[in-house]
Amino acid sequence: MKKKSAYQNPVFYVSSIIVGLLVIIGAIFPKRFGTVAESLFNFTTNNFGWFYLLAVFIITLFLIILSASKYGKIRLGPQESRPDFPFFTWIGMLFSAGFGISIVFYGVAEPMSHFFSTPFPELEALTPEAAREAMSYSFFHWGISQWSVFAIVGLVIAYLQFKKDKKGLISVAIEPVIGKNKIAGNTVDSLAVIATVMGVATTLGLGIMQMNGGLNAVANIPNSMWVQIAIALVMLVAYMASSSTGLNKGIKWLSNINLGLALVLMVFVFFAGPTVFILDTFVLALGDYITNFLQYSLRLTPYSGENWVQDWTIFYWAWGIAWSPFVGAFVARVSRGRTIREFVFGVLVVPPAIACLWIATFGGTALYSDLFNGTQIADAVNNDVTVALFETFEVVPLTTILSILSILLIFTFLVTSADSATYILGSMTSKGSLNPTLMVKLIWGTLITAIAVVLLIAGGLNALQTASLTSALPFTVILLIMVLSIWRILTKDYRRYKANNKKEENEEEAAKG
Repeated sequence: MKKKSAYQNPVFYVSSIIVGLLVIIGAIFPKRFGTVAESLFNFTTNNFGWFYLLAVFIITLFLIILSASKYGKIRLGPQESRPDFPFFTWIGMLFSAGFGISIVFYGVAEPMSHFFSTPFPELEALTPEAAREAMSYSFFHWGISQWSVFAIVGLVIAYLQFKKDKKGLISVAIEPVIGKNKIAGNTVDSLAVIATVMGVATTLGLGIMQMNGGLNAVANIPNSMWVQIAIALVMLVAYMASSSTGLNKGIKWLSNINLGLALVLMVFVFFAGPTVFILDTFVLALGDYITNFLQYSLRLTPYSGENWVQDWTIFYWAWGIAWSPFVGAFVARVSRGRTIREFVFGVLVVPPAIACLWIATFGGTALYSDLFNGTQIADAVNNDVTVALFETFEVVPLTTILSILSILLIFTFLVTSADSATYILGSMTSKGSLNPTLMVKLIWGTLITAIAVVLLIAGGLNALQTASLTSALPFTVILLIMVLSIWRILTKDYRRYKANNKKEENEEEAAKG
């Protein structure tokens, strides 16, 4: 019966057909597909960049105020419930799903990119001032703003799913505002599935290429298509095996391994690298981030016509918004039993704090080496971003061991991201089931890997990534509807809760009298 309902769900076949068609087009006509995708993305960011910035800023402020309010004590589940997962495991799951391979990829690449090509035209590149601005902006891009879009989706879905016993779907999360509409609901859910598939497939493709680059640096294994296909197949077997064990085993174990291995690497580089410089950099960048938060959050360049904000901040926000259905739904699933205050703190503060420590440690080590030791890591990153992390390992001890551990970390992050994605895609296309069938997860897992391989062969990864970001515009509207939705639900439920308490108190007094 479950299998039948999954396959008869319109969201399943509509989204899978559209994804299949987009991949075929992208594989056969990669250049034309890339041109159209880039045009669509440029149109949305040029005309609605202001909307992205304003929406993310509003959502961030709303979540902070909500967590500090009287509603912060409400649990995502029955009031007597407790969290399903220990804090370390929970953070590991959030970190793996929300950042995954991205922080390993960009932890050095982003600050060195800003160091080489500065955010402000009047700021001279490759100078101490450029290094300071590079670190400050990197903190901002990986800070609370990007996580706020994941948090709002996760909060609404978790509240409705675990407090109100409703389905964990994007369409259900906006029902309190727009009402029930089957066509609109299926359209929203299909859009969420398509954006998730595209985003995960391109991330897997980029991660596979970075793994190939790492294997080349460590063992002289050639950068070739056959090696990348082999990596993809090994990864497919690994995350299908993990997926078959369920949420409480595979993803839980992998998330603990990911966070533990990431911390080991970070602690070693922290002490083996320029420790005092890293600490100074972290504190200074944190201060700059807090000081410049308003300016960075609402910065646009209409008077100069520069594209830096569009290429970085708006791109990041669009990428986060496009990913929000997947990450938000996964965050909701693993957060049952936590209070709203715990949820907001855990999602908005802890993973970004780890990310900023990571950037300060690895990016700070690279900046120190270029500024004071005359290396040219920034130039190497400008030529090929995939070498950023491995170039940094060249300036610390145990280079080969660190590179091997990093390759392992990239692999486990990829497997965890794919495993999480197949679970969420299975849930999204099985009418919000908390336990989608293994067959549905296998279908999505195979499809995601196939997409990544086809696009690696066709060279269309960037085109598909850009195409997936066009979904950010409608999803920005949906996120703002979710803000209204959770506020309406909480105020209504709180009034009912207060009224029931008052009624019970009156009954108790009457009984005593």
